[in-house]
Amino acid sequence: MIGVPFGAYPTVRVGLVGLGNRGHGMASGWAAVPGCTVTAVCDIRADRARRTADKLVAEGRPRPVEYGGSADACARMLRRDDIDLVYIATPWEFHYEQGRAALLAGKHVLVELPIATGLEELWDLVDTSERTRRHLILSENCSYGRNELAMLKMAHDGLFGEVTNGHGGYLHDLRELLFSDTYYTDAWRRLWHTRSTASFYPMHGLAPIAAAMDINRGDRMTALRATATEPRGLADYRERFVDKSHPSWKETYINGDLVTCLIDTARGRVIRAEHDVSSPRPYSRINSLAGSRGIFEDYAGVTSAGGGRIYLEPDHSGHTWRAFDAYRKEFDHWLWVKIGDDAANNGGHGGMDYVLQWRTVQQMRAGLVPDMDVYDGAVWCAPIPLSVKSLAAGGRPVSVPDFTRGSWVNHRTGLDSTPSEMPPV
Repeated sequence: MIGVPFGAYPTVRVGLVGLGNRGHGMASGWAAVPGCTVTAVCDIRADRARRTADKLVAEGRPRPVEYGGSADACARMLRRDDIDLVYIATPWEFHYEQGRAALLAGKHVLVELPIATGLEELWDLVDTSERTRRHLILSENCSYGRNELAMLKMAHDGLFGEVTNGHGGYLHDLRELLFSDTYYTDAWRRLWHTRSTASFYPMHGLAPIAAAMDINRGDRMTALRATATEPRGLADYRERFVDKSHPSWKETYINGDLVTCLIDTARGRVIRAEHDVSSPRPYSRINSLAGSRGIFEDYAGVTSAGGGRIYLEPDHSGHTWRAFDAYRKEFDHWLWVKIGDDAANNGGHGGMDYVLQWRTVQQMRAGLVPDMDVYDGAVWCAPIPLSVKSLAAGGRPVSVPDFTRGSWVNHRTGLDSTPSEMPPV
């Protein structure tokens, strides 16, 4: 599926699966993209499908058909012939099965992180995408972040010199939400901490670094070794803030507070990917890239519009950080220049949700090759099972599969796309 364009769809008809916090929140964005309509909504809880349908009607959109109330609701929705793209925002354990089913039903698929949690599942999604000739894409909104795309353009324009290393991840204090009785339905996300040692969710920081390094487009990840701290944060939070009658007191947490993966690439680079949702700290995706001529660090706490800092030769000297603002303006990606204002009005996470949605629909309507493909999604999610293998082996390196089967050596366009228009409605 490398280099395979979408068929040109006059209108992109979307079916939504999973209508909790994320799925419900994204519904309005899909409906706001020119030439996109939400035709069906699905959740095993029928009231959530109704809630999302009501919301879209209140916003002046056509009412989607509702599916819910039974375990086969998703399967029933996938039998429809008026869905071009399935967006999946269910708990992690359902992503593989539902994504694969959507491909087999002849739909393109956008899956919230991760697309799957096991190596065999990742390979099967690659194989199924190739067999059905339908795209399955990781819904990696952070790859469309404004700083991340500017960093990408700077890297590809050579401002960092020869890129040698990068650092990204997901550092987000989720303790209050993990112990909430309402935020994560049936405590699904907290329960993962009782049954796996994996680095669950490093992709938000890993994917932009991988894109800047042309992973799958001239370089590839070859080996991963993982370390983990002891699991202390959730138990400590429970001790201080959770009533003894709460069901979480029957749980034992095994997932390390900080899981760190060091990833080698074929071109001799190193990526450090981190995951920590159990410790008290400000939010960060780290988002740092370095090379022979300079370095960029995001989430640096500096006073600048973008929050980043930079040091580049020959522009800078004196071992003093500079604000990122001027570089972000100069290297602002065309997507943000074109739809930045709309993104802020229509999407969460600073607008990058809507940029992802707009770009997905635009590529489908214009018949373009997607910026991200199933091979990217597979390798970005591979640290989940690979971290488990490495930790079980005392931190020894484990091989990263080549999901492209050798095609990684070929340079090709990805998120560094050239400007293009949304077809008229």
